[in-house]
Amino acid sequence: MRGIAKAFGRNRALDGVDLTVAPGEVHALVGENGAGKSTLMKVLSGAHAPDAGEMRLDGEAYLPGDPQEARRRGVGMIYQELSIAPHLSVAENLVLGAEPRRGPFQDRAAARRLARETLAGLGHGDIDVDAPAGTLSISRLQIVEIGRSLALGCKVIVFDEPTSSLAQADVRRLFDLIDGLAARGISVIYISHFLEEVRRLASRLTVLRDGRSVATHRVAEVDDARVVSEMVGRDVAELYPRSARTPGEVVLRADVPGRGSLEVRRGEVLGICGLVGSGRTELLRGVFGLDPGGRREVAGRSVAGSPRAAWLAGMGMVSENRKEEGLALALGIGDNVCLPNLRELGPAGLVLPSERSRRAARWIESLGIRCQGPDQPIGRLSGGNQQKAAFARLLESDCDVLLLDEPTRGIDIAAKARIYQAIDRLVTDPVRPRAVVMVSSYLPELLGTCDRIAVMGRGGLGAPHPVPGTSAERLMAEATA
Repeated sequence: MRGIAKAFGRNRALDGVDLTVAPGEVHALVGENGAGKSTLMKVLSGAHAPDAGEMRLDGEAYLPGDPQEARRRGVGMIYQELSIAPHLSVAENLVLGAEPRRGPFQDRAAARRLARETLAGLGHGDIDVDAPAGTLSISRLQIVEIGRSLALGCKVIVFDEPTSSLAQADVRRLFDLIDGLAARGISVIYISHFLEEVRRLASRLTVLRDGRSVATHRVAEVDDARVVSEMVGRDVAELYPRSARTPGEVVLRADVPGRGSLEVRRGEVLGICGLVGSGRTELLRGVFGLDPGGRREVAGRSVAGSPRAAWLAGMGMVSENRKEEGLALALGIGDNVCLPNLRELGPAGLVLPSERSRRAARWIESLGIRCQGPDQPIGRLSGGNQQKAAFARLLESDCDVLLLDEPTRGIDIAAKARIYQAIDRLVTDPVRPRAVVMVSSYLPELLGTCDRIAVMGRGGLGAPHPVPGTSAERLMAEATA
């Protein structure tokens, strides 16, 4: 790809990007949210037409008119949110868009045979090709998506944040699978915010910033600090800020049947870790009142079992499922940020657009939300910027207790640093320190941000460990016991 440019109205998403990938190479693409990674890959995969520049595939001119033509030419795309039809069988999904035919009719036997051969070649011949795709786990659905690209003979496969919803064991299996694809001469472009994943998989990486390709490095010859500074255009001095903290009185007590009990003090961050499926999200949902049952006290007062009662008592929650639970995608950024506080936006129940925009603009600047302004529909933002807007809602509501479920999933390093800084400011506020409960699958994040960490297991929530006396190995041993 040479000099690729793409604009949407006045927003220049790509401004002369170069990218070269060799056969059998795993090449990482890194950058902040909004840097242009996804747009570049949509150009490559035929979803967007470039405004300028040229592409060549195996030395021949390449300009697909749509994703189907791109797959026929040899480029497959594995999106972060999988493109699976859950009501169709595995075989039907695997050949979707390129169904074998016998005359005017689909050849279902040939489709099933191709699906079996492809999955066996990936080391997953045990997947039932006749099973509805909706019955498979996320990791197995990824295998089906990869199989779809291989069945079409793709020579280049793009993985866009493929580990965001996978357990550790599934991540390891995916990495082994990508190693196998490269060994077969297939080129892999790997997009990730986790530099440790990049180091594990890639031989080279390209950094994008503000729609431009700023550097390409051999992974073994560059350190993380340089990559991060190239991504953000400045040094990120300290990813996990930690001001002096003095936990005060207990501000939240909660008991969720079957999940456990917790106490959180003002001025502290309580982390919750555990394996996928251990009940971490269900615990937070119970505390916030999204699931029935349980008891909650905020500042010594009992709180009724509903999300509205939780908001009124000073609790706020960021859901890990931002698109279905956390945001109203058709509304603007300002509407989403101010939803719990509409009565404060004008007299006599009126909502003044100027006040809504003013409040939203404060958080857009503070958290670095990349957007066209407070009125832009939030569904048009990148996933990371949507997550920052969901977090901004809690800041705008001035919550006493913040329940954060995977608050930095899908967010780039610079954006994570902004959220960690905001959390640190909240719990060290000299006038009214807040309390934070944070669920995360990423142990370095919990160890860097939290004061205490409790492990969620089959038996519920365990006793919290002070961070200075624990380690990732100890927490993982407890989670897998």
